[in-house]
Amino acid sequence: MTVPPDKLVRVRFDDAMGDTSPYRTWANMWKQQLLTQDGSATLICETLAQGRIQLDVITQVKTDQVPASVKTHLTGTDFIERQVTISHTGQVMMDNLTYISLEQLDSDVRFHLEQGLYPIGYIFDVKLTRKRAVPCPDDVLDRLFSRCGAPDPDAARTYVLEIENNSCMLITETYRGGMMLGLPTA
Repeated sequence: MTVPPDKLVRVRFDDAMGDTSPYRTWANMWKQQLLTQDGSATLICETLAQGRIQLDVITQVKTDQVPASVKTHLTGTDFIERQVTISHTGQVMMDNLTYISLEQLDSDVRFHLEQGLYPIGYIFDVKLTRKRAVPCPDDVLDRLFSRCGAPDPDAARTYVLEIENNSCMLITETYRGGMMLGLPTA
C-alpha cells in the first residue's frame, strides 16, 4: 500500500516512546545503535518492516549550489541534491538528505542515482563502499528539517560515502519513530 507523502505520519524518534514506558532505556540504546551502525539503513528498514518499504523522493535536482559544509567533504562543482523519506504502512522511518558529487561517480552508479527510483543503500551490494562518520553539518540539518519538519538532530547522523575510494556522497539520515515498528512503545 503506497501512502501519499503528505499523508505520512512523521514522529520524532524519542516522541514515539511514552515518557513512562519501561522500554525507554531500551529505545535510547536502539537509537544509539542506529546512529553508530555501519551497515545499510535501508536493509534495517526492510528488516523491521518485514518486507518492502516505501521510498518517496521529495526532491532530486542537479545543482551547483550546495551548503558550504558539503564542499568541505566533497570535491566537484556538479551535484545531485536528493531528499527522500523511507516509510512503511504510513509511518516515516527515516528522512534523508544526500549530496552527490557527480564528478566522483562511475557511469553505473550515476545512472542508478539519476533514476531516483531506489534507496542509495541498494548500491552497496554492487560496489565497494565505505562510510566515514562526520559531524552533522548545521546547514544541512537546517535544510532537511525546513522541508520535512519535526527537527530531531539527536536522532540524526552524517557520513561520507566512499565508492571505490572516491568520496562521492554526503548523507544525513534522521531516524524517526517508525523505526520502532512492531516494538512495544507503551
